[in-house]
Amino acid sequence: MSEYFLLPLASLPFPNINPVIVQIGPLAVHWYGVGYIVGILFAWWYAKRLVTTPRLWPDGNLPMKPEDLDDFIVWAAIGVVLGGRTGYVLFYDLPRYIAHPLDIFAVWQGGMSFHGGLLGVILAMTLFSFNRKIRTWTLFDVVAAGVPVGLGLVRVANFINSELWGRPSNVPWAIEFPNGGPFTRHPSQLYEALLEGLVLFLVLRFLTHSRLKLKTPRFVGGAFICGYGLSRIFVEFFREPDQQLGYLLGTNWLTMGMILSSPMVLAGIWAMATAKPLAQQPQAA
Repeated sequence: MSEYFLLPLASLPFPNINPVIVQIGPLAVHWYGVGYIVGILFAWWYAKRLVTTPRLWPDGNLPMKPEDLDDFIVWAAIGVVLGGRTGYVLFYDLPRYIAHPLDIFAVWQGGMSFHGGLLGVILAMTLFSFNRKIRTWTLFDVVAAGVPVGLGLVRVANFINSELWGRPSNVPWAIEFPNGGPFTRHPSQLYEALLEGLVLFLVLRFLTHSRLKLKTPRFVGGAFICGYGLSRIFVEFFREPDQQLGYLLGTNWLTMGMILSSPMVLAGIWAMATAKPLAQQPQAA
């Protein structure tokens, strides 16, 4: 327990930013909700930029109309919210919601799972692509390329909310969170914002614009899935596990986040390894 006796001078002050941006009567706008909205809007805007840039596609043939993405944003939002909430209920706190089923609809109390949200969006993309006769993997690629920005914003909102904080630590940048007990802790939300957000976005940007991997369906999507899984597994070593779950299988390190992210790494590697470039049109004689 000696690692828990941390010197106050070794920590950084918590910024104490109000989680509520503005409140008018019972209506409140939270940083957390704004992070989701801005993230979805950015992914929509960025995807439209990608599908209207001819040099990123074989022979300059654009894979879909920008208007398709205008329509898809509604499908994506529904997939994120329903999938994220369902994933949290099933993966992280099922006994509580069985005992209090009406709490499932109390989304303002927090509780969203990235893995559930991902499954929800994948289902939405599959149904939408079939409906519009668009390559499913190509839709996945262009949407995935912009998603890290939203992930980073939501993790910053987690930090502002003083939630999902890290394990006790005495590193110089450790923070004593208001509701994290008398310990200085890793700001693991910011680690995730950096890796899942900024770094992953830059990696995907390199693949789309420098390596032109949008010409190889499912490579960019696979890189996103694998990159997120690796980032999440790494940060889980510094993040405090959910209180209702704790560490799993009698260990002091294995978490639900690691278990849910491991298949993502394998699926991402498979997607990249088996991706094949779209056939080029033969040149006229």
